[in-house]
Amino acid sequence: MKILLVNDQAIIRRGLISILSTDDKLEIIEEAGNTQEALDMLQKEMPDLAIIDFQIGDECGLKLINEARKLGCKCKFAVLTFLKDIESFQRAMAMDVVGYISLNSHPEELIYAIQLIQKGRKYYDPDLIDMLVQTQKESPIDDSRLALLTSKEKEVLEKLGMGFSNKQIARSLYISENTVKKHVSQVLSKLELGDRTQVALFANETGLVQFKHDVVV
Repeated sequence: MKILLVNDQAIIRRGLISILSTDDKLEIIEEAGNTQEALDMLQKEMPDLAIIDFQIGDECGLKLINEARKLGCKCKFAVLTFLKDIESFQRAMAMDVVGYISLNSHPEELIYAIQLIQKGRKYYDPDLIDMLVQTQKESPIDDSRLALLTSKEKEVLEKLGMGFSNKQIARSLYISENTVKKHVSQVLSKLELGDRTQVALFANETGLVQFKHDVVV
């Protein structure tokens, strides 16, 4: 797996390279210290995975992910951060990141996260998953709009809340991508939401999504 590291602090990049180099299946092809460098490298090197700091200088790493996708970058994205707040976590998940990894993690946990991603799975920091689940238990949102959805549409909604793409939803529910698209369209219409990001946040806020720290896709 070819990896691009994006972090504005050289000492953190050096530490990450040192840790990841212990796995001979991982190749650090480039590192970038700012958004423009990262965008250039993403287009030039075409990595399999970009590990991006949530905050790059004065800019949010999620903005970089959005810009990269607009440019047609197909690689996977994982977020590395010191942040431990639910809102930032949900924003990242709504953008379909495959990893949300704490900078306080032990080296072996970082390796484990990347190995899961390499296998086509997702890794989310377990502390944040616990916080999210606890928040949902304490204050679930009672939204009558859920009653408008069919059982299959609710399943699709749950997968959207977990950040799944249409292809991943199709695989997990054993239906075609065209059928998924129809269900997503119905979910958007019935819930009166504008896009997948709003749908993903809705699914999490209602407590529909029950996470595990690594999501099998």
